[in-house]
Amino acid sequence: MSTKAPFTDLDIKTSDSGFYEGYSIPIALISKAVMATLVIWALVWPANANGVLGSLNWKILGEFNAFYIIITGFFAFFLFVLAALPQTGKIRMGREGEKPEFSNFSWFSMMFGAGLGVGLMVFATAEPLGLWGSNPVIVAGEVVGNTPESVQSGYRYTFAHYGIHAWAIYVVTGLSLAYYAYTRGLPLTIRSALTPLFGKYINGFMGHIVDVLGIVATILGVSVTIGFGVSQFIDGVYAVTGMEWIMDMGGDAPVPGTVGLISGLLVIMGLSIVSAVTGVDKGVKILSNLNLVLSVILLLTFVIFGSFIFAMTTYASALVDYILHFVQISFGAWSPQDPAAFAAALPEAAQPLADDLIGGATNAWGSFDGFKSGLTGAAAELDDTTLAAVYDAGNAGRQFSWQAGWTTFYWAWWIAFSPFVGLFLARISKGRTIREFIIGCVFAPTAVCFAWMTILGATAIDLEISGVADGAIIAASQSSKLFVTLEHIISGGFLTLITVMCVVLILTFLVTSADSGILVMNTIMSGGETQAGVKHRIVWGLILTLVMGTLLVAGKANGEVDPMEALKSAMIIGALPFTMVMGLMCVSLTKALYNDNKRRNEGTQVTPAE
Repeated sequence: MSTKAPFTDLDIKTSDSGFYEGYSIPIALISKAVMATLVIWALVWPANANGVLGSLNWKILGEFNAFYIIITGFFAFFLFVLAALPQTGKIRMGREGEKPEFSNFSWFSMMFGAGLGVGLMVFATAEPLGLWGSNPVIVAGEVVGNTPESVQSGYRYTFAHYGIHAWAIYVVTGLSLAYYAYTRGLPLTIRSALTPLFGKYINGFMGHIVDVLGIVATILGVSVTIGFGVSQFIDGVYAVTGMEWIMDMGGDAPVPGTVGLISGLLVIMGLSIVSAVTGVDKGVKILSNLNLVLSVILLLTFVIFGSFIFAMTTYASALVDYILHFVQISFGAWSPQDPAAFAAALPEAAQPLADDLIGGATNAWGSFDGFKSGLTGAAAELDDTTLAAVYDAGNAGRQFSWQAGWTTFYWAWWIAFSPFVGLFLARISKGRTIREFIIGCVFAPTAVCFAWMTILGATAIDLEISGVADGAIIAASQSSKLFVTLEHIISGGFLTLITVMCVVLILTFLVTSADSGILVMNTIMSGGETQAGVKHRIVWGLILTLVMGTLLVAGKANGEVDPMEALKSAMIIGALPFTMVMGLMCVSLTKALYNDNKRRNEGTQVTPAE
């Protein structure tokens, strides 16, 4: 008995005339209504929006932290299996013998710029330095932060956050979309990835909701990325020009002010809209190639003037450590610590004081000395041996808080970013095999990210270990650490030139991310049409600008030190439903690959006819 033909009768109804001609009105209106509600809420009641989003964010992390960790580990191993199996790895996404649309150089530069360009600029030094001072090994009290002994564990989690798991998240979405688009002729939109599971039902309201979830996640994921990048862009402009009006000068170190952030946002989004209007074959491709060239120049600056030997030694040991701990990183999930369990684990002398001790003992951002110094009353009179046992009893709570604040935030960020990056990867990968797609989009960019983070980040760490920086890089704001590091390895006119180049590179990375996001949202709204009209690219660019601008203002409404808090909270909330969609994508793709392999064995044509 032959295998039943796959469902390919996907019908996304679009308007025949008017403003929404060529677009799905339900998708457009629902997604715009959701975003308009968020914008109005953040604009009219910014303090309330910031508080509610933050509270809901931590509630979700408490309930779903383990879910985020485990499903992300599953994504990585799912792709390993697909690439390794001969039956799946050799499948070409397109007709037999079809050539890739883009050269390997342009293909890689576009995926690099869209996938992690902004993150690599903002966190090149900030991520390794932050994890050098705080990571699960330090939280457990096994090593002391900001010491030579904590470098290896710091890089273990740097590699975790910017390595295989991050790109696996993107590729799960991208592979699903590319497979159905190029082997079954389905539209390049999110709902296509669920057709093997839901068939004709995906044509109706269920399909609209899936596409809307993709758009909402994309807006929030891109917003967080651009929010981080705008902060660094303003820091760079300040480093070059000294303009204080764009900065908040009231703290220990200058940080981008609200006026500066909004001004930078308007510049970047204006350029992004112009680039998006020109399309992927022109604007995005040209900017991506420029990004890659400038990135190589910056990398060579650190290779020549930075701590290259220390970086390469760190790279080798950290890579081995990362591989050895890969399974633990993938599936080692923590849950909130139960107060009763904490109290039961305490020494007898400390049990009556459990309520007074649990806050400090489970604080992932402190230390044992900080825990002791913060105690008052009877708790402060406990001896050091008892307090050490108390601190040890709070390890599970500290591990959960750290994981939720660092790793789970990253997984949610990549997941929110994945409809955008995944659809974009699918858009530029026609004609490539599944194995080529996975290796090219997971392992190749992972290797580059590791080298980038090590060469730039280890230079900053070495400057601090040797005493040359004398704490200046650690004390700098997250988005200015790169510029402070450059000040310690080069000087004079060359420093000015490289700083200006960094500002240009940040700008082009931001524009590339934003215009790619605009194109993707437009594609989803048009039912998979990649050459949809110009006017809606402008509309989505304006919506994206409003979302970021209002949430940045809301983040400052309660006197937050970090204006990104409201944006990050909204992103983690928005990522959760799409995480579930991605899980269904894996099940759907497994079913499709299995059945298509049976069809090939039966001699049935799988790819669409000419």
